[in-house]
Amino acid sequence: MTTVDGAKRSWLRPTAAILVSAIFFVPLYYVLVNVVKPGELIAREPASVPLPPTLTNIHAVLTRPDGLFWVSLANSLLVTLLSILVLTVLSAMLGHYLARSGKRWTKVLALILLAGLMIPPQVILIPVTEVLRLTGLMATLQGLVLFNVGYYVPFGVFVFTGFIRGVPVELEEAALLDGASRTQVFWRIVFPLLRPATASVLIFLGVWIWNDFIDPLIILGPGQGTTITTGVYRSIGQYQADLGSVFALMFLATLPVLIFYLALQKQFVKGLTGGATKG
Repeated sequence: MTTVDGAKRSWLRPTAAILVSAIFFVPLYYVLVNVVKPGELIAREPASVPLPPTLTNIHAVLTRPDGLFWVSLANSLLVTLLSILVLTVLSAMLGHYLARSGKRWTKVLALILLAGLMIPPQVILIPVTEVLRLTGLMATLQGLVLFNVGYYVPFGVFVFTGFIRGVPVELEEAALLDGASRTQVFWRIVFPLLRPATASVLIFLGVWIWNDFIDPLIILGPGQGTTITTGVYRSIGQYQADLGSVFALMFLATLPVLIFYLALQKQFVKGLTGGATKG
């Protein structure tokens, strides 16, 4: 009986893994085959293999007269990079303070940050737009970066706080005894040890901000600017759409974040396993 159960498990797990992988691969397959397929065939035969393949769709996107892809790419890169850099610095510093401080009010601050994680960004979007309008930051990239920093900093704080609790405090105490300031201790001793957690924060927040659609659409406005996701939206007309260009734009939009993830993949895995075992 035990041998039969073992045999069932031996093929059940691979079969389940293949089925789940196939389900997730279907949307990717549709994008890949339709990127290199003539536009007139996409609506008629969306799942067919493109024979022969063509790069016409990608060329059309890259050479659009309005430069939609390049403008969208530049805005998304600027917003994402500025947001994750500011978020990483602020989150690491605040996470270090919360992890090392024994004051009672820091627990209250931690609860406030936890409450921020529970609120969807769409719920506070209208009040945020009013604040940005009063400060003159509405319809600006600076306003969008400020919104990203304000909303996503709780996530970064909790990742860094859990990781820092596993860093021996004796390292910091020894550096302080040697005459280093607290700022020097953090940047020269603590922060270099946080590379796995930093990679996790950069990847998670980078993907979330890059893929965000509704917040850039509302904050920047349809006529003031566009990111890579709102660029896909703008490429679709009210009565017609060039499906080949839409698929090509979606494909090109995924390449930067995919390269970013592959570059930090090893540190990202270390950050996930490290965060799971830290106090």
